[in-house]
Amino acid sequence: MDFDFSEEQIAIRDTIRELVQDKVAPRAAEIDEKAEYPKDIERLFAENGILGIPFPEQYGGISGSSVTICMGVEEIAKACATSSLILAVQALGSYPILVAGTEEQKKRLCPPLASGEKVAAYALSETGSGSDAAAMKTRAKRYGNEYVLNGTKQFITGGSVAGTLVVFAQTDPDANHKGISAFVLEKETSPWQATKLEHKLGIRGSPTAQLVFEEVKVPAANRLGDEGAGFKIALAVLDRSRPGIGAQALGIAEGAFDYALAYARDRQQFGQPIASFQGIQFMFADIATQIEAARHLVYLAATKVDKKAPDLTKVAAMAKLFASDMAMKVTTDCVQILGGYGYISDYPVERMMRDAKITQIYEGTNQIQRVVIARSLLR
Repeated sequence: MDFDFSEEQIAIRDTIRELVQDKVAPRAAEIDEKAEYPKDIERLFAENGILGIPFPEQYGGISGSSVTICMGVEEIAKACATSSLILAVQALGSYPILVAGTEEQKKRLCPPLASGEKVAAYALSETGSGSDAAAMKTRAKRYGNEYVLNGTKQFITGGSVAGTLVVFAQTDPDANHKGISAFVLEKETSPWQATKLEHKLGIRGSPTAQLVFEEVKVPAANRLGDEGAGFKIALAVLDRSRPGIGAQALGIAEGAFDYALAYARDRQQFGQPIASFQGIQFMFADIATQIEAARHLVYLAATKVDKKAPDLTKVAAMAKLFASDMAMKVTTDCVQILGGYGYISDYPVERMMRDAKITQIYEGTNQIQRVVIARSLLR
């Protein structure tokens, strides 16, 4: 492909590819079946520096580049979407600190995340505020040098396993979205409760938690940016994290495509491999074209994150929208190519189809992405 990856980025990708084939791929079906968080995979990623990819070297990391994050997420998602979320959410939960934190906050909060000693999570959504993030009800009241948080967050990926949690809360409820502030909670000093884990269609080994905050104290030193800057921070973070969801969708589609292609070469019907039938060949031609188009959009968006390009918001939304719609279509087609075998859990394409669905929903539904793109065009 035409993207100018550095030798270091290619080396990181190849290392991840090897680890995924050896350690992650053999676990993928079991992780899905048992719906258990793969702590062993988290440790594997920590030990091999993968959780340090979202962070620049000065904060203990190994990259800090969105392109490198996307390369890692894509490689892992080819085998296991659940495991790819461990890296994707490490980036998502850390972006608010990297985007809005002071130098002191970055130097204090990032190294334990970069080393994998802790994993991060991002708590924005609530039961009554999904696409309408400004409608949140979680409150943070200041008393001297600390804030006290009360409220509930919904659908928080990794919220039950995180050691560091970025929470968005109303510090001035009368100011609507201008009254939202962002806080970094550290589990040992600001403990939150994970009161419920959701049972889901896909990404079943990734814990999706309801989090409750009851009189949770947070030092004022852990507020990110000014009071009232939280909504701007949240949007800036989503611009940076959406290419990663595009990369996850891309990886899921590639994993399903690779499997279906190999299957079609072997599967005999009417005395010949089904890959020799033009109907199947046309499906593969369309799939390969859609994947290639999505790859270019995802890495274009990731490059714009790294270059802080002015049109990042639009292109990041396009990448997430196109890649996730593509992944849903491609995985559905791959199930169709396998026929009856595609529908049973002995074969991985049905899992990939279930996993692909969430990429159209989280980090802004694809309907919201269209709103974002249209606003950018009409501004």
